[in-house]
Formats: sequence, C-alpha cells, structure tokens
Amino acid sequence: MKLLGRGSGKGPDLWVECGGCKRMLHRRREFEQNLHVCPRCNWHGRIGVFQRLEILLDEESDFEQVGQDLVTGDPLGFKRGELSYGDHLARYRERTGLSEAAIAGRGLVGGRPIALALIDFRFLGASMGTVVGEKVALAIELAEAERIPLLICSCSGGARMQEGMLSLMQMAKTAAALERFGRGGGLYISLMTDPTLAGVTASFASLADVIVAEPGATVGFTGRRLIEQIAKQKLPADAQSAEFMQKRGMIDLVVPRRAQRSTIVGLLELLAPQEKVAAEASA
Repeated sequence: MKLLGRGSGKGPDLWVECGGCKRMLHRRREFEQNLHVCPRCNWHGRIGVFQRLEILLDEESDFEQVGQDLVTGDPLGFKRGELSYGDHLARYRERTGLSEAAIAGRGLVGGRPIALALIDFRFLGASMGTVVGEKVALAIELAEAERIPLLICSCSGGARMQEGMLSLMQMAKTAAALERFGRGGGLYISLMTDPTLAGVTASFASLADVIVAEPGATVGFTGRRLIEQIAKQKLPADAQSAEFMQKRGMIDLVVPRRAQRSTIVGLLELLAPQEKVAAEASA
C-alpha cells in the first residue's frame, strides 16, 4: 500500500512495557509484528493513522488524501506561558510527521472504494479543532458524492480549548453532514479506538449504522473522576470500557485489531453489496 505524507520518526527502544499485564515485550518481535497488541493479555496499544491504514486497506490500495492543504489558524491568539498555540502545533507536527490530528481520503477495502477519516491521538490528544472537524466532514461529503461507504476511525480527548467555541461547532457540522449522508442511504461504519471521549463520542463517532470498537478502548463522554464527583458514587471497575458499552447497547461489536479488516469487509458485503451499489449508481 502506498501512503502519501507519511512522517518518519526516531528509532524506537528495543523493549516496551505492556499497558495491561505490565510485562516487557520485545518491540519488534512481540509487539509491532502483532499489530501493537500484547500477545499475552490482548492489550491493544495505540497506533498512528498510517499504521491503521496498513491494517485496514487492501495491500495493493493507494490512499488518496483530501484536505491535505488545510491549515489550523489561531482564532483566539491563544497563549499559555511562553508558548503560543502556533508553537504547540509546530511541535506536534515535527513530533508526528502529521499536519493535523486527522487525515481523510479514499482507498480500497475488500476490493471496493471507501471514504475514510482517521484521527491520531499523538497529535494534541486528538482534540477536535476546526481542521479535524473539516477533514471528517470532507470524508463524509466524499462518500456522499461518490456514493461509497464511509469508515471513520475515532479517538479523542475532547474539544480543542485553544479554538474555543469554533471547536464545539465541529460537533454540529459533522452531525449535520452525517444526517445528509444517511438520508441519501449511505452506509457509515464507526471504529472507536482508545480513547474516544467527549465531543467526538457525542457527535460523529456515535452516529453510525454500525459501531465497532477495539478491545479495552475507553469510550464515554467525560472522565471517570468527574462522573463520580457529580453522581457521588463509584463507577464499576470496567465502566467506560468498550466491553461495558457493548453490554449496554451503545456499541455493536468489539473486534480485535487483527480481525477488524475482515469484519469491515463482511459488513460492507452484508449492508452495501456491490450489486446494489452498482444499480443505484446507474439509476
């Protein structure tokens, strides 16, 4: 698979600690070759957007990006200490090789075209600013214009405070775009990864025809501590986990990383068979 705009980073350490069982894993042999999943306890580590594309897209597929030239502004002239918002963005661009926390475009999954938006937690905690919201909206509009399925891989720590109200407006914008897409009969699959919280959960991540999540992913609106303070009671130990949410009907499927591509291919064949898509396109 050919990827456009992929950044290069510094060499990793030889060993990595599992976030679940806390055992030390050989980074390449045990962790990276197992898709950043612990082979002993099935803990799913966070991965970047390009790593996720390698897992989900067909091996021979290109990923054609849209909205690559979108640039985040500084509407509030935000500054914290000696660093401006622009300084923070520059740091994360250098650190991740990404221009923003989201990418959008088209690729092939199971031999068929699909529109995708993917969000990367490494970039400012995947907070949803104006460019993140716009790239998600562009992916939705691409799927609508080309009458192809839509897949959004979500993660986020919440709204981007450096952009104030403009950040919150992305919830309404993405939800409205999905409403138009759904009204036209489009298929939308949401993949929630760790963590999917706040405005992303309250908007586009939860508005799908099928909601899939990774094992152990944190999914919710706000943090455990704040909920406990307001409710004045302790939450169950597994509250806000993907498995907890599945039991209560918010999530449809919890799928290990290695099985996600085949699961999505199966959903596409079941819910948007190629024969139906071809008939609609010629109508």
